[in-house]
Amino acid sequence: MRIVAIVDDDHAVRDSLRFLLEVVGYSVATFTSAAEFLSGDEENLACLILDYHMPDMTGLQLAEDLRANGATMPILLITASPSLAIVVRATELGIKVLKKPTGEGDLLYFINAAFRNCRTELSRATASRDIE
Repeated sequence: MRIVAIVDDDHAVRDSLRFLLEVVGYSVATFTSAAEFLSGDEENLACLILDYHMPDMTGLQLAEDLRANGATMPILLITASPSLAIVVRATELGIKVLKKPTGEGDLLYFINAAFRNCRTELSRATASRDIE
């Protein structure tokens, strides 16, 4: 089962996002920091939602590290203050940026697209195995 991972140091934001996503049927894993996320299992992730402002490592820094190590999962960066520099760097990394408070529709659109992408990749992998 594919999982939506949320990394945010604000428990209220983490809990509200988790509640929303579980209500609409997604499996969710939450993390309080980049370090906690990095110590976990990244295998079954459909997508990753990152807060920008976190102690020790920003969400953008975490995304840069993941991309540098070959991670290709869709990443959404949420921030109360999306500066031009943040948006430009995120775009270079193929990361979507949304301003807090994030609208439910925009959030669900991103996650639905990530799950559609997972299904497409699974279909391609299955078809490739069938051909061999």
